[in-house]
Amino acid sequence: METYRIENLTFSYPNRESTALKGINLSIPQGSFTTLCGASGCGKTTLLRQLKPSTAPHGVKYGAIFFENTQIEKLSEKDAAAKIGFIMQSAENQIVTDKVWHELAFGLESLGVKTPEIRLRVAEISNFFGIQTWFHKSVTELSGGQKQILALASVMAMQPSVLILDEPTSQLDPIAAGEFLAMLGKINRELGVTIVLTEHRLEETLPLSSNVIVMDNGKLTAENTPQKIGLSLYKQNHKMFTAMPTPMRVWAACEKNPGEDEKCPITVSEGAAWIAKKSVQPIESTEKPADCPKPAINLKDIWFRYEKNLPDVVKGLNFTANYGEIMAVLGGNGTGKTTMLSLIARLYKPYRGKIHTNEKVFALPQNPQSIFVAKTVREDLLEIAEESKNLSEIIKLCRLEDLLNYHPYDLSGGEQQRAALAKVLMLQPKILLLDEPTKGLDAEYKQIFATILKKLTAAGAAVVIVSHDIEFCAEYSDKCALFFDGDMVTENTPREFFSGNSFYTTSANRMSRRIIPNAITTNDLIQALGGESPPKPKTSDTYSPPLAPTTPKFSISQQSKLPKRTITAAAMIFLAIPATIYIGINFFNDRQFYFISMLIVLQTMLPFVLVFEGRKPRARELVIIAVLCAIGVAGRAAFFMLPQFKPVTAVVIIAGVAFGGEVGFLVGAMTAFVSNMFFGQGPWTPWQMFAFGIIGF
Repeated sequence: METYRIENLTFSYPNRESTALKGINLSIPQGSFTTLCGASGCGKTTLLRQLKPSTAPHGVKYGAIFFENTQIEKLSEKDAAAKIGFIMQSAENQIVTDKVWHELAFGLESLGVKTPEIRLRVAEISNFFGIQTWFHKSVTELSGGQKQILALASVMAMQPSVLILDEPTSQLDPIAAGEFLAMLGKINRELGVTIVLTEHRLEETLPLSSNVIVMDNGKLTAENTPQKIGLSLYKQNHKMFTAMPTPMRVWAACEKNPGEDEKCPITVSEGAAWIAKKSVQPIESTEKPADCPKPAINLKDIWFRYEKNLPDVVKGLNFTANYGEIMAVLGGNGTGKTTMLSLIARLYKPYRGKIHTNEKVFALPQNPQSIFVAKTVREDLLEIAEESKNLSEIIKLCRLEDLLNYHPYDLSGGEQQRAALAKVLMLQPKILLLDEPTKGLDAEYKQIFATILKKLTAAGAAVVIVSHDIEFCAEYSDKCALFFDGDMVTENTPREFFSGNSFYTTSANRMSRRIIPNAITTNDLIQALGGESPPKPKTSDTYSPPLAPTTPKFSISQQSKLPKRTITAAAMIFLAIPATIYIGINFFNDRQFYFISMLIVLQTMLPFVLVFEGRKPRARELVIIAVLCAIGVAGRAAFFMLPQFKPVTAVVIIAGVAFGGEVGFLVGAMTAFVSNMFFGQGPWTPWQMFAFGIIGF
């Protein structure tokens, strides 16, 4: 029996020229483990979302999808919810209750299952997944791996016949990812549940799979068993072959003209057995220590906790990152890696210790959506285009040519990551922090991304990566460090770091450590076995990353050079406006306060106008600024009888933080001037305008 049968499925998103899915014909047998792979933006997630009615995207669809011989649109809501389980990339977006036990029962309660049966199912599923020890915990206390297990268990409590998973391990550390995938294999083998998932990390997924489907540009290009798919992609010289497991890629590079019936190794144990039969050559180390490295980031004895009564997240951390190097920080979920990046970026302040940075710090957060501010990718990049002279080159480098007119939230995960990277590159970073930067990127673009980082460091930048992608860190970083329990446990070159580990190491090292102990990458093994490494994808040779000028003095206080408009605003605010008030007092006997107030308004407008020099002010910005002024006036008028409550101060500070000091001064000065229309103008007005404005500045 088929779990799914898809007939000539074509789908287009609204207002998009390209078609997301093109004539898909597919059969997924009951009880199979199907892995769907392909480059970022090829249509994998769109296809998965079509397989459950409640997640199907809005758009124009042709063709038919049958679930267990019933057209999917004719399934009742209850059957669709119970029989089709869907696991998202982030468990945070799927967990809806506060306690573990309640989350397990929530779906069953929604289906109207009786209480005795709910208790039975929850108890059974807790034992199956090993949740007993944290059954009564709050969801906020769980690690990332536990949250993903909880999301899976809460779906399995409804006893679905199929599980659909969209890159479920993308935010998990290697150990947690392995445990999660092992649990999926157990569900498939022991419960007979059909598994359909998309993944970019195929090292542990393909050995579990009975069927592999490759997508490209909205079409199915190949479908077969893992071994046959690998052999087919290799013979086609297909770009997706770079995503195949390490044993398969090493075998293909070393075996000359493999036949159609040859079985290539796909697991670490199969790869180790194959290597044992081969003759090997010693590996020549190419790692060279930097000459007199110059520190870009220096953390000394850092302690930090989120709230006074909570335990410390960072504990006595000492850390240094140098110019011209890629520093990779690895570690389990919840150990404090992202918190460390936030401290370096000055988003949080440690309660003990010192943080020294030699330049302004730029960061690419784990969730790229948090830095998008416009309705299209083009507008988002143009927000800072005036700061970059090579916009078209960066668009080409990040492969955004066909995505410029799309809303950033409508892009796939990998496309969002590329758009966010383009925005960061335009800021000319000299110190760059990257939190899970390879999440959602396909194997081919990871190589291009690594080339971009290498060009940045060659130009003198410092790059710090927090990542669960061990293979990427082993091949491209200059130094690696392990973060554990709020501190850095060890730090070394990639070869020394990974060749000494048992779990935080690469597939290449695990399959060869008894024969070639210092091999850590696929290329290391290919070199040792006398094979020929495949060519890497080409990136733009003309791209030369422009970096912000180096600050000569190593200082904690000097973060970046002030823009000319800010210097002009400071001169106007601290010199011209006080001088105007002085003239009003001494030459006009403090009686021409209306005239002096109007002069201050004009002087206030000049720095504000300079903010928009080189670009047209957007209507939405001006409207928001006007609304902030109106809220300040209304707040002062409404709460004048409460002298201890000053909402104007909060509004003015918000304006300054959100739009800059010039706008902060404008909102403060205008609020004082306009509100005095109600309270009465007088000699105090210019002083109040200056006082309110200086808070915002």
